[in-house]
Amino acid sequence: MSGKIYLVGFGPGAEQHMTFKARQAIADSDVVIGYTTYIKLVKDLLEGKEVVKKGMTEEIDRCIEAYEQAKAGKTVALISSGDIGVYGMAGPTYEVLLQAGWQPGGDIEVEIVPGCTALSACASLVGAPLTHDFCSISLSDLLTPWPVIAQRLEAAARADFVVALYNPKSGRRTQQIVEAQKSCCAIVTRPRQSPL
Repeated sequence: MSGKIYLVGFGPGAEQHMTFKARQAIADSDVVIGYTTYIKLVKDLLEGKEVVKKGMTEEIDRCIEAYEQAKAGKTVALISSGDIGVYGMAGPTYEVLLQAGWQPGGDIEVEIVPGCTALSACASLVGAPLTHDFCSISLSDLLTPWPVIAQRLEAAARADFVVALYNPKSGRRTQQIVEAQKSCCAIVTRPRQSPL
């Protein structure tokens, strides 16, 4: 039996930002898997679907569930807010699949459905600050040690990038945003010069 996994980015949360392709992938799926909050955001699209909700920090469990369901011949939508490839579930899913021996062109088809990022949506609300070079840095230290994140913040500040901060704060992680503000403000950069 061959199944399919759609890795679906459904955008920053507002229905009008979801792509037609994301809606279609969910409609074509037998099973929809996601973080509990994400499931709530797409609840109007889930009638007649098997729904698997997982909590925060259960990302790998979601990937394994998608793989198991697809192995059983089902079409699965593993959903994530924003773009599934930007701090989303695409990377971890491929890691799980590859560790299980999956190969492109095998029994399970995998398709990534991109979505509008929070970065893009926020930029449109605050006046388009991403018109030149920029970077995004996650302040979550679940997968990246804080000293590495701090080095990236310093490098971005020295390079005069517009910086979008993802995962600025959580219930247990409250100091990273404070430290990020301190370190970036402490960087002395040369005055910006006119390109002319």
